[in-house]
Amino acid sequence: MDVDLLRKVALFEGLTSAQLRKLGATLKQVSFAAHAHIFREGDVASSMFIIATGKVRISKQVPGIGEEALAILEPGQYFGEMSLIEDGPRSADATAHIGCTLLELERDKLDQVMFTDKELAYTVLWTFVRTLSARLRETNDKIRGFFALSAFGPPGPPGGLK
Repeated sequence: MDVDLLRKVALFEGLTSAQLRKLGATLKQVSFAAHAHIFREGDVASSMFIIATGKVRISKQVPGIGEEALAILEPGQYFGEMSLIEDGPRSADATAHIGCTLLELERDKLDQVMFTDKELAYTVLWTFVRTLSARLRETNDKIRGFFALSAFGPPGPPGGLK
């Protein structure tokens, strides 16, 4: 496993080379053709993915509108990490935007590594906390913006209602 790629992954900031090699040994390489579904919203989840090559689109289906892209992720970025800390279903769709090679980290394998290396566990879990906190803050800002826009709504007739 190429430790240099793992070193670029924000989730693994602060891990030593030895810890990155230990984690890398648990990863499974998977490839997807352009436009192939990696997973769909609602799927049972038990692993996360790191992008080695290509691009992945994260999106949600909006009733009456269709697909709404939330993000286009590139090499070194990761997705699906919520499945490592909770048993809930996938919260969005992940699709190969272009052909891609991913590194899959399964929850059971991460648990085994964290059980044997408490320093690694501590570092990864605190990074998870910071990541989820930042995403919650970003979501709150988006919701605040949505409500600010919807409060004004479309303009009514000139001069108000009569």
